[in-house]
Amino acid sequence: MQRRMRRIATALATVTSTLLLSLTFSASPARAAAHNPVVFVHGLSSSSSSWDEWRDYFLADGYTSSELDAWSYDWSQSNATTAQQLSTEIKNVLARTGASKVDLVVHSMGALSARYYLKNLGGTAYVDDFVSTAGVNHGTTVAGWCRWLYTSCNEMYTGSSFLTALNSGDETPGSVSYASYWSNCDDALTPDTTAILSGATNVEVGCVSHTDMNNDHGVYEQVRNFIA
Repeated sequence: MQRRMRRIATALATVTSTLLLSLTFSASPARAAAHNPVVFVHGLSSSSSSWDEWRDYFLADGYTSSELDAWSYDWSQSNATTAQQLSTEIKNVLARTGASKVDLVVHSMGALSARYYLKNLGGTAYVDDFVSTAGVNHGTTVAGWCRWLYTSCNEMYTGSSFLTALNSGDETPGSVSYASYWSNCDDALTPDTTAILSGATNVEVGCVSHTDMNNDHGVYEQVRNFIA
């Protein structure tokens, strides 16, 4: 009788072990399917709310709220200061989500602090994809109206010392995948081609206004596919 009970116990242990092993392997693909967290960086005279529509689009396409980080900063300060704050923000996102890298999606002047972070603050180690939408990557003379008022605006004026340093050498450093989406009728960028980055995937999206570049659904779809 005891021998029979031992055989039953052994059989049950084998079945239990097999089931646990099966559950372990079936859970792995779900973890592998998770997205990189997306960190959004807004531009001049804006806030995190400028990304509300794209956040909704990402959520509808399977991202979770924890994977989407839109944050606000003092847009009047130096873009170098914002880059330091962005570094802290990304570290917090990685710690919170357990991810090893994020995708950076930026609009307008947000490209400057994000690129400063990548070039000067070791950001290439923590960013998988960088996407600029209507990015003021090489400056704009339109910033002349506010360059005397705000440090950040002065830095994005065409020919500023900030831009000269930022664009010296490699404009797309590290192993990050870079993309820049720009419009051929962007009144805030003069010229429109200032958004183009050497070494990036540069995409002209047609006639989309500057303020619509980070809520337009067609542009969103291209960005989503790039970072997928």
